Amino acid sequence: MKQIGDRFFKPYIVRKQIEERIEALGQEISADYEGKEIALISVLKGAFMFTADLVRSIRVPVDIHFIQLSSYSAEQSTGKVTEVIGLNGLLAGKQVLIVEDIIDTGLTISVLHKKILQENPADIKIASLLLKEDVYSGSLKIDYLGFAIPNRFVVGYGLDLNELGRNWPEIYQVNN
Repeated sequence: MKQIGDRFFKPYIVRKQIEERIEALGQEISADYEGKEIALISVLKGAFMFTADLVRSIRVPVDIHFIQLSSYSAEQSTGKVTEVIGLNGLLAGKQVLIVEDIIDTGLTISVLHKKILQENPADIKIASLLLKEDVYSGSLKIDYLGFAIPNRFVVGYGLDLNELGRNWPEIYQVNN
């Protein structure tokens, strides 16, 4: 059990499961992009750990970009996506892979997808470590998925509660 403020969290997805799934995703991505270069866009801050491990398992050239978007306040989605750090505009004609830590309603990934489409890439695919299938209302295909999870708040492995818990090496679920 771990604690942030007055909230308690129990282990949910252990490190070994995460490592094995990311290695499998890396192999799948490498096969799909064989002979091509990926312009990978990591969504900060939450996806930094997933991105680092994922790129180490990808066997094709990867050009890494970062964007920081925010749609959460504490444990709740604000319903509005704010761009904190933007893209550099070098995506025209590229094979783009968006890497997210978690997709719940789909609002953030939808806004980012539309933004990237304006750059005229050759293709856009999405990789997400986690997907809350119960609340996902988006229409975008998640091409590479680590784990489908229920609509419960999770922390660790890059995911946070008020900026804390990102450094936990496993994923923890809120313990009600």
